[in-house]
Amino acid sequence: MAVDVTTSTVIRAPREAVAAYACDPDRAPDWYQNISSVEWQTGRPLRQGTRIAFVAQFLGRRLAYTYEVVELVEGARLVMRTAEGPFPMETSYTFADAEDGRTLMELRNRGEPRGFSRALAPVMKSAMRRANEKDLAQLRGLLERR
Repeated sequence: MAVDVTTSTVIRAPREAVAAYACDPDRAPDWYQNISSVEWQTGRPLRQGTRIAFVAQFLGRRLAYTYEVVELVEGARLVMRTAEGPFPMETSYTFADAEDGRTLMELRNRGEPRGFSRALAPVMKSAMRRANEKDLAQLRGLLERR
């Protein structure tokens, strides 16, 4: 069973500022509740082919995975993929102008659990949606206080 979760929020900040902050891997632990560390495996700046290692906690488990940037459109879209572990996943961010100088940000996670993780797909989907909603609320709070 595939897992596909899309969450969105409107942030009272310009699209370029939201995209720059959200797409900066070094900022991920600031707004992603579950990410504890980030390590660049390729040189900066962020571009197609960049590889970044993350360590996170999800559903009580420590997860270490490496994302590769497969698409980057400055200020508009970022797509990262990992093929590692029991839950290969793609994460994408899209940014669009909203009224009054605000930004609509969409966060999408999709993947195909393998092995034992396949049985947990419905639970993972629910937990992922809750986590994404919290993460986007944290991001919104950080950016709106600036």
